[in-house]
Amino acid sequence: MENVVLVIHLILALSLIGIVLVQRSEGGGLGIGGGGGGASGRPPASPLAKVTWILAVGFVITSITLTIIASKNSNSDSVIERLGSDAPASEQGGTPAPEGLEGNLLPPSASDTPALPPKAE
Repeated sequence: MENVVLVIHLILALSLIGIVLVQRSEGGGLGIGGGGGGASGRPPASPLAKVTWILAVGFVITSITLTIIASKNSNSDSVIERLGSDAPASEQGGTPAPEGLEGNLLPPSASDTPALPPKAE
């Protein structure tokens, strides 16, 4: 069921993109802007604008449907609950040290000799 709704959602999204790109940019798409004749202050909707509305409503409906399906298929616990209980812990309480640095993670003290660059071989 989820795959069918997802395919319909993708087709609606691509169709909506295409229909919007085909329309003329006069500022009247989806009722925004406009001006001109009639009592409402904007021209009557063209057939492309009506198709745009239909595709937009279908897109919103499939978006909500996919959200509902995803929430039913998910686990009942939240991400926060999963982080608090199943977080993997290492022996020292952090990430393991890189090879060769297991015991030497502290900065050098004042009595230590300065670090020298490695010798060329």
